[in-house]
Amino acid sequence: MDIKTKLQDYKDRVVAVRRDLHRIPELAYAEEKTSAYVADYLGREGLDVTTNIARTGVVGLLDSGRPGPCLLIRADMDALPIAEETGLPFSSERPGVMHACGHDGHVAMALVTATAMNAIRDRIDGRIKFVFQPAEEGPGGAKPMIKAGVMEDPHVDYALGCHIWPTIPEGTIGIRAGALLASMFRFDITIKGKGGHGAMPHLCVDALEIGCQVVNALQRIVSRKIDPLSPSVISVGQFQSGTAFNVIPERAFLSGTARTFDRTTWKHWPETIEMIVKGVCDSMGAGYETQFETGYPPTVNDAEMAARMERIAADVVGAEKVVVPEKTLGGEDMAYFLEKAPGCFFCLGAGSDAYAGIHNPRFGFNEDILIDGVEMYCRSALNLLGAEE
Repeated sequence: MDIKTKLQDYKDRVVAVRRDLHRIPELAYAEEKTSAYVADYLGREGLDVTTNIARTGVVGLLDSGRPGPCLLIRADMDALPIAEETGLPFSSERPGVMHACGHDGHVAMALVTATAMNAIRDRIDGRIKFVFQPAEEGPGGAKPMIKAGVMEDPHVDYALGCHIWPTIPEGTIGIRAGALLASMFRFDITIKGKGGHGAMPHLCVDALEIGCQVVNALQRIVSRKIDPLSPSVISVGQFQSGTAFNVIPERAFLSGTARTFDRTTWKHWPETIEMIVKGVCDSMGAGYETQFETGYPPTVNDAEMAARMERIAADVVGAEKVVVPEKTLGGEDMAYFLEKAPGCFFCLGAGSDAYAGIHNPRFGFNEDILIDGVEMYCRSALNLLGAEE
């Protein structure tokens, strides 16, 4: 019996697990019920389970009992602070919290993969490490889990992850070699001027007007300081200043994000933004403070692993349904696992007019796609650990 036929036995299970998890969404580092569900599931399957890694992370180790490589399969557990509006019978039971990015599906696929591979562990040499991480939506659970040692004991040789992807058609699988998602970066800027009466601007240092000039100058970083062939963006998402119509404000607060696929640009965001802010404020007689938060690095797939995954995906959905997804300036902390081991973060197509996209209160997807994700993981495990289907 081939793997595709055998996995049909698990189709209802992966849907049921996804629905269980969808009902109990939890925010970053509060994934207590989710991690308990994961640990209980893995324990019942007979895996070696470790809990409370980086607070709420869980690892399940499937050991074939024979020497060989170690494959890491990663799933993110956290939900979003969004009030669900899908009307589904298994909707969120937590007011104001929802699985609106498919993480419930990611966890379900990894858990059922553990079941499927445990049933055929005699066909692999080596081990599979199932990693369930908290806080992907921020502040990020991958890096703390790596710091806690999940890439070692046993040492991880390959890393795989998957994201339900509404920007490619339902039934497809997306594989892109190289950069898939961008780096993340946050900046906060406080401009310190001198307030006063709106009728006497000559006696003031107008923090609001200076803030406007800072916003305009920041936009020119991308258009004039970065290679136009290297996609990057700077967006100011917050601008707060002033309390009355006739008062020139002495403070302005700006906050925003910068994204790029280029690691050098990513590492130089602080000095570049600082230079702009200092130049504008110095010229206008204002003071300032800046605060920077360097987020996730670019998510980069190993070229050889991507090529291997393309071949595997062709067996799962057919070669004509294996696509190359567009890059996105969104970020993902799967990037940290891919920095430590060659691997691939692949996309499970979910695009359909019937559902809204990610981070939307009406987000959803056809649950039939989940078994394709399980099959991708199972075929990859058989391929990488010595028994290609």
